[in-house]
Amino acid sequence: MRKVWLYKRKGIKGWWTGWYENGQRRAKALPTKALAEHYRQIKYTQLNSDVFTGIVVADWSQLTSEYRKDKTVEGIVESSLYEISLTLRNFHRLTNVISSRQLTQNNIDGFILKRGKEVKRTTLNKDIRNIKAFIRWCQQKKYINGNLKVKVLKEDERPVKSLNEMQIKRLLLLSKSYPTLYMRILLALGTGLRRGDIESLKISDIDFINSNMATKSKKTKKSMTSRPLPLEIIEKLKVYVENLPKEQALLFIDRFKHRKWKEICRKIELSDLKFHDLRKTFASTLAQLGISTAVTQKLLEHSSPTLTQKIYTNVDPVLRYSVNQLPIRQWLSG
Repeated sequence: MRKVWLYKRKGIKGWWTGWYENGQRRAKALPTKALAEHYRQIKYTQLNSDVFTGIVVADWSQLTSEYRKDKTVEGIVESSLYEISLTLRNFHRLTNVISSRQLTQNNIDGFILKRGKEVKRTTLNKDIRNIKAFIRWCQQKKYINGNLKVKVLKEDERPVKSLNEMQIKRLLLLSKSYPTLYMRILLALGTGLRRGDIESLKISDIDFINSNMATKSKKTKKSMTSRPLPLEIIEKLKVYVENLPKEQALLFIDRFKHRKWKEICRKIELSDLKFHDLRKTFASTLAQLGISTAVTQKLLEHSSPTLTQKIYTNVDPVLRYSVNQLPIRQWLSG
């Protein structure tokens, strides 16, 4: 319980109430003892509201430290933890929040407005999602109470970057001179795996008889013990593995060559192409072939079909094909 007491200062008329709040001593002058007593009762209730409501007050460093620890226990990877920490640092910088008491709607709205002037809408929405998860955690831990609204802002839809058939052919042709880079590109196009997961593949993960391999995502921690591989890629992998030292465990012993990748991208006139766009090409190609979103979502290890559809699937060629199926010629012939 926080103590609230009355005292009278010498030489000054009126009664004073004294209390401690956030580690600082505070006081207020009142003309009569009765009024001071009344104010004391009000302040006592306010300061000890956490006792009556079950809300626990914690300072900012305690909140962020405990939150990070909980996320680590949940298995969140270091890169995601860094993004969360960065968001919380920016929230603290722009709002000057020092305790859970100050996690209010005004401060949240103020952060969104100020942060929106510093970054693009996409980055701002990442921050909003991180803050939303943090607020939800604070509510579960009884650090805050009430209905705080944190909504992601609407973004303009951007076209998904994926390669067409001609671009894929040129990319594979130019990368053939670099066997390890060529095999990485082929695996990304044929499996949709992230580059980090491709880098960590072991030769023992590949089942050459059943044409599949075991994978585990570093980002999501999800595993697929028998991810199917196209037969053509299995054949390429057999030839590639035969040329590796017998004692080698990893599929790739060298590092990804960014310079070579950029050089090849410039040659096919796609200088801004990212390796991750091969994952989007994989998803888009499946959609264009009529494969369901549920199947693509499973292969990409996404938790939501919305992410698969919105961020990773370019359906423009499918739209064109669909429109071309309309019997316009028959309509006009009549």
